[in-house]
Amino acid sequence: MRDAADRLRYLDQVMDLLFPGQGARPGARSVLPHRLVPRRVVPRAWWHGALGRALPVGGGPDTIETHLSDVLGRRVRVVVHVRPARRANRKPILEAYDESGLAGFVKIGDSPPARRLVRYESEVLRMLAGRPLKVVVPPDLLYHGEWRGLEVLMLSPLPVSSRRVPAGLLTSAAREIAAIRPYGDEGTGEAAWHGDFTPWNVAAGADGRLLVWDWERFAVGVPLGFDALHHFFHRALRRMPPAVAARSCLAQAGGLLEPFGVDVGLARRTAVHYLIALAERHRRDGHEPLGPPAVWLNPLVDHQECLL
Repeated sequence: MRDAADRLRYLDQVMDLLFPGQGARPGARSVLPHRLVPRRVVPRAWWHGALGRALPVGGGPDTIETHLSDVLGRRVRVVVHVRPARRANRKPILEAYDESGLAGFVKIGDSPPARRLVRYESEVLRMLAGRPLKVVVPPDLLYHGEWRGLEVLMLSPLPVSSRRVPAGLLTSAAREIAAIRPYGDEGTGEAAWHGDFTPWNVAAGADGRLLVWDWERFAVGVPLGFDALHHFFHRALRRMPPAVAARSCLAQAGGLLEPFGVDVGLARRTAVHYLIALAERHRRDGHEPLGPPAVWLNPLVDHQECLL
């Protein structure tokens, strides 16, 4: 993990936010599995030894653990995920545990963009809770509130398994998401999309439905099929450079959107619009994880001007 030093610097900032106050107790937390591969911060145990880096934490009376314990009415301990330090939408992600085990996942909005995303996801989950979804299973919203100027969102854990997600299930889920309308927007004729429908945000449920989390990018008013294109594009990015993945997304658009009843010409236009929308999102976020659009996107779009 070449960015370990950056992750640890960001982690120190996060721990100061979550465990403020005086009376630091050296060794109260451990960075696992190793300081050179930092992934989780857990309550320190004797058997961690030299394996995990010891972290002092604030011993004040008002920490994220005491806040969640007060909210839920039972003692809560947290495990902190060590996040990449350069992601545009980075935010602390916690696992919250009570006596019975994993109680939920917690997102912390610690910057203006992250606070907006956390607050918006809480609104989306409230909206979804009132919808009779047959294919898609979102997490339940367990708590949303403000603590020490931070947005705190706690979600129910979903029973994730390692089962392969059938292609038909992905299509059915994307189609059901596209049919969702926020209250008051029914009958507009526009599609909705999850906004980050990636392999790491979905899982097959034991009952044949699709578990879907991270709804902070949900939006309406997009062409039908954006979620299917997003899923394909991000799978492709695992195997090829962004420019090649973009060309592949355009080339495969007809087959990807055929199940949605979209003809080949419209599918290709939709793919171009999707890629432009993604680049625009990165621009607004002030972060270019795929590199400059002039390199990975513009050459493709320039050759497709007749489609726009």
